Amino acid sequence: MKKYLIKLKYIVLGTFVSLTACVSDDLANVGDLEDITGPTPFYNLTDVTSSEFDCNDVELWAKYDFNFQGGSNLAVNGTSYQWSVSPSENVALINKDLPILEKSIEAELAAVVALEKEIAKLQFKLPCETNQAKKDVLEAQIVDFEAQLASAQDALSDETIQNVADLESQIANLPAATLQDRELIFSFPGPGEYTVGLTVTDNLGKSDYTEKLVTVNQAIPTIPIPEIGEPGFEDNSLFDGTGDGRDSWRSPSSSKWGSVFQINTDSNGRGEGSDLPEGVQAAKFPSDGTRTGYQEIEVTPGATYVLTYFTAFEETSFGDVTVSIVSTNADSLEDAKLEANIIASRTDTNVGRVDNVFKKHAITFEAGENEAVIILITNSGVESRVDAFDITVKQ
Repeated sequence: MKKYLIKLKYIVLGTFVSLTACVSDDLANVGDLEDITGPTPFYNLTDVTSSEFDCNDVELWAKYDFNFQGGSNLAVNGTSYQWSVSPSENVALINKDLPILEKSIEAELAAVVALEKEIAKLQFKLPCETNQAKKDVLEAQIVDFEAQLASAQDALSDETIQNVADLESQIANLPAATLQDRELIFSFPGPGEYTVGLTVTDNLGKSDYTEKLVTVNQAIPTIPIPEIGEPGFEDNSLFDGTGDGRDSWRSPSSSKWGSVFQINTDSNGRGEGSDLPEGVQAAKFPSDGTRTGYQEIEVTPGATYVLTYFTAFEETSFGDVTVSIVSTNADSLEDAKLEANIIASRTDTNVGRVDNVFKKHAITFEAGENEAVIILITNSGVESRVDAFDITVKQ
């Protein structure tokens, strides 16, 4: 019986091989399965909107540009792309290589561009400056920068000039962007909602479509960074090149707020043997706590800021330094201690600190409805030093 089963096994196997050999790819519905895989489109977008406002926050111009980059699940297969946008009125298309070439020109002219930007910053401030002394300084600085700019332009090498000319020629010869480009920049006419769609087609004619609702927000003024006078307590660091390092930190009334702090000088500066975070001077507060630092700075209502600074202590006894952001409603040191007037505050002690080694701290605060706030520095218990204030806008 076993012998007959073995014979039957080989008969069946032989029949299967024979039938398989007869299969032809030329026969309908026989052979390889049809490739039914089609493209799955997707795209990424980056907001590259730019704008300019005057010092009164009046919009001078705005470009609502977005960079779009299409793709699909197909790494090969010769795909093609077709974009659509609705509403399409006044939507302009920009070749994706244009901003790259423009940045390349700026890189070639780095020194010139840096001076042009400095001049632009000063010219931005000038119309809204009410202090004539500061206006005079700004105007003098502009004249100085313009002279430096002329020198920088004269010093451009023939090679740099030729490189810029070549890049400008590339820009002039850029092909116009089309809705068939895989990557392009849409320049929208203004804020609003736009439906941007993308159809991807492969080399077999299969296609699919995807779309997103793109919200273009109204351009808003850049929040200016507040100016802190003499932030590192250095001599001659006021806007006009004067100052003893603490003129910006004197309170309106020493009887109400306390006398201004002292100045500690390290002749080594940041060189060998120095412990200062910057410059050669720091604010020094005696251990009796009778000295203070007081400075009002302008802020933008609704903005959030990060204030940073450094402290160092003697180790002879316990002591602390407090830096507070106080409302301008406070009229004295006592008022500044009221909870209603304290916007933010940080106290650091000398516990665990190394004698005269500076450590960096930060305070985050919201301007709220305030257009100005007071930076207030106080101490107690031990001689303390403070240095290198800085402030940034929290994004």
